[in-house]
Amino acid sequence: MNQPASTLPSSFRLLLVPGVNPDRWLRVWAERLPDHPVELVHAEPRDQLAVLHEGRADAGLVRLPTDRTGLQVVELWTERTVVVVPDDHVLTVVEEVDPADLADETLLVPADDLIGWSDAPGRPFAGEAPATTADALDLVAAGTGVLLLPQSLARLHHRKDLTYRPVRDAPQTSVGLAWLRWQDDDLVQELVGIVRGRTAGSSRGRGEQPPARSTAQPPRTVTRSRGSGERSKASRPRRGHRSGG
Repeated sequence: MNQPASTLPSSFRLLLVPGVNPDRWLRVWAERLPDHPVELVHAEPRDQLAVLHEGRADAGLVRLPTDRTGLQVVELWTERTVVVVPDDHVLTVVEEVDPADLADETLLVPADDLIGWSDAPGRPFAGEAPATTADALDLVAAGTGVLLLPQSLARLHHRKDLTYRPVRDAPQTSVGLAWLRWQDDDLVQELVGIVRGRTAGSSRGRGEQPPARSTAQPPRTVTRSRGSGERSKASRPRRGHRSGG
């Protein structure tokens, strides 16, 4: 249910999962809603639904697919799947990897796996599955096996001793904007409009319109695990005086 503009909360809590960078949208938010700073709430994909359903965030940029019960979801983009290998691995000589190229590789599948490729090529890892992606990357660096990841996570976990290559015809993951159905208020719709590229005049929300010449900087962000940015107010242009005559 929509809230009157006068009762909108002073801040907006946005959930982020690793690998997702909302900076360009936060800059637009700062111009349109300078009185509503964004608080970034960081969580792993396995916890993203709990954060939303427990009311710890007003909306979230989440990994898909996921259970959509009680949620509104706007799919934003699809990511390629890549294979992470040691930087001297034979697969680094090609630009893209065919699934058949992985047949003789030991495939590491961590407990927080996001790809979910049930019949992926490759040999299963004989030991206990790594608990996290970071643990799996340590095993890749040690030459134990290879790892499949969404491309943004491979970039996020970049290491000098590792590299990655896209895998043709592999299952892909997506990123979407999600929020609780009952929480479909004006601030949520402002964010929906921003990520969909709507202009301020066409947005369904009631955010403040940007001045003709904005000097807004990226919004102030309050994070629970990272540093925060700054929020600045756009200055109002002064009117010139009309000369007599």
